[in-house]
Amino acid sequence: MGFDTVVAIGRQYGSGGREIGELLSEMMGVKFYDRELIALAAERSGVSRDVYSHIDETATNSLLYALSTGAYTFSSHFTSVSDLPLNDKLYILQTNLIQDIVKQNGACVIVGRCADYILKDEPRCLKVFIRAPLKDRIERIMAKEGLSAAAAESRIIKTDKKRANYYNFYTNQEWGDINNYDICVNSSLLGKEETASVLFELIKRREARNK
Repeated sequence: MGFDTVVAIGRQYGSGGREIGELLSEMMGVKFYDRELIALAAERSGVSRDVYSHIDETATNSLLYALSTGAYTFSSHFTSVSDLPLNDKLYILQTNLIQDIVKQNGACVIVGRCADYILKDEPRCLKVFIRAPLKDRIERIMAKEGLSAAAAESRIIKTDKKRANYYNFYTNQEWGDINNYDICVNSSLLGKEETASVLFELIKRREARNK
């Protein structure tokens, strides 16, 4: 069956959110977007992908400038970004890309980049937040990155703080607040594969109900 749902996934670092998103996109047979949006933004803007990768999901206070000049609106495309710092340019570019992707291609899975907020008025969007207990996330990052427990915990705390600051700044909402999502999942309960399967079944039932 062809799917119509756009899945926007927020995730704690070490929860397996990206991997779950990839598995879900494979089950649905739709495109997956995470770091791919950086490459697309670099292609559209002509700025180096490495530059954008370094500042991805990092907020600045310079967005106030865009608000004061009228160059920035949350609900529509942006009209002028030439004078903005790279952080804000990347956010604007990714916002426009996400809107274009959904408009042109429909169903897909998007991880991070405030996609749940950007698509808040999109009726096809299922907003998901994936979390896991800190202990489990530390073990995953230790195994994945070859870090000590202390180093893994430090990286988790810093990465989650960066993601929260980015999300809170650009959306004026609170990252991880259950009120911003349709479903919040503890990935440690079932593991990555089964978590993706549960989401897949939810999407199938949701679409069947809406037909």
